[in-house]
Amino acid sequence: MITKRELGWNFDNSYVQLPTELFAKTTPTPVRDPELVILNKQLAQSLGLDVQGLLEEGVEIFAGNQTPNGSIPIAQAYAGHQFGHFTMLGDGRAVLLGEQITPDGARYDIQLKGAGRTPYSRGGDGRASIGPMLREYIISEAMHGLRIPTTRSLAVVTTGEPIYRETVLPGAILTRVASSHIRVGTFQFIAGLGKKDELRKLADYTIERHYPESKGEKHRYLAFLREVIKRQAALIAKWQLVGFVHGVMNTDNMAISGETIDYGPCAFIDTYDPKTVFSSIDTGGRYAYGNQPYIGGWNLARFAESLLHLLHENEEEALQLAQEEITKYNGIYRENWLNGMRAKLGLFNQEEEDKELIDEFLEWMDQSQADYTNTFIALTFDKLDSLAICSTDRFKNWLQKWKNRQKRQKQTEEEIKDLMLTSNPAVIPRNYRVEEALERAADGDYSVMEKLLEVLKDPFAHTEEQMEYAKLPEPSNTPYRTFCGT
Repeated sequence: MITKRELGWNFDNSYVQLPTELFAKTTPTPVRDPELVILNKQLAQSLGLDVQGLLEEGVEIFAGNQTPNGSIPIAQAYAGHQFGHFTMLGDGRAVLLGEQITPDGARYDIQLKGAGRTPYSRGGDGRASIGPMLREYIISEAMHGLRIPTTRSLAVVTTGEPIYRETVLPGAILTRVASSHIRVGTFQFIAGLGKKDELRKLADYTIERHYPESKGEKHRYLAFLREVIKRQAALIAKWQLVGFVHGVMNTDNMAISGETIDYGPCAFIDTYDPKTVFSSIDTGGRYAYGNQPYIGGWNLARFAESLLHLLHENEEEALQLAQEEITKYNGIYRENWLNGMRAKLGLFNQEEEDKELIDEFLEWMDQSQADYTNTFIALTFDKLDSLAICSTDRFKNWLQKWKNRQKRQKQTEEEIKDLMLTSNPAVIPRNYRVEEALERAADGDYSVMEKLLEVLKDPFAHTEEQMEYAKLPEPSNTPYRTFCGT
């Protein structure tokens, strides 16, 4: 029998040293008959865990039937603006086991999602079904392959118990790994209680954990706000550059660490359209693809509001300081996005007309209903003949402007192509491929998902196999819709 200690768990529980308003001690609810569906061996190894031991004995921990040595399980409290409406919330179906300290000294939260009721469940069953948990596994690992900061998935287990939603579904639990689960909503929660000392302790803890460079600044909380803005602007720019739609950008789904978190009704665009919405509940398009940069700024303004008491003792001064930082967000986002688009087009330097060149290209894609990912791949490999929409005079005029722009830089054609190869993924988790994997998994066949994950591991490899996965789905009269999973 392999003991818990031999599995490599090395837990610390620094979060429970924070004010008790921020969490509630709880334990996962045991399940009847857990089975391991998938283990992220590479991630487990990087965390310092015993991969073979986890394969043999880890299912009981991943199911919540056992807790590792050193674990103090908790559910975290937070608030959130959900579709613009403020609500006091908390982990209603997730239990944080603790913080794994890796062999190189890094600290990562280990959380069970779907582990049963908590004090914040608000009448929910605290459980999750297999589809949404595998969706998060696939998409979060795809995002990691795309070099986008993200929470990651360590394992998924089935519980052997039914979950009752619109239909009866197989239950499952996801083990999620994150730099932390501290959210904009965490700060909103404690600020909403009017607890100034507790707010300061949370801010100091978060600075120590994620932004230690801010400690030495004269105005550490202002520096903290500034750095969070920078990370979020960079993150959302990366989303836009690959066509990722988060789907539910509530403030409780924005991690202070700058990682993508909470993969619910998320998906990637095929046809380029800024108005794209996948979530079945986003009827007004608040979190549409093209709105994501603006919502990012809105969420950060809510974060700044929660910090006002720390920014300055005078409310007017605090507001002015916060506004000065928030107004920088658009420029920081735009710079990140523009530089990313330049790279996708093989442009090393900057010219004033680049924004116009990029906007013209995107406008053409929008009007032509061009596939976002594959159009950039066609540009990269100079295979525009494969796209019928590229035969228009308008596109040919743009193409000549783009080629002239490339020639006004010192890099060789080979260097330009290398930049485009490393900036344009050959493959994304196409929605129909994800659905195919989930449908087969629901029948107990995980081979389709495993194959998809392997293809997505290095999306910039540009292999022949990836070309097969880059193929578009058959035309459909029904728009693709995703669901929250709760």
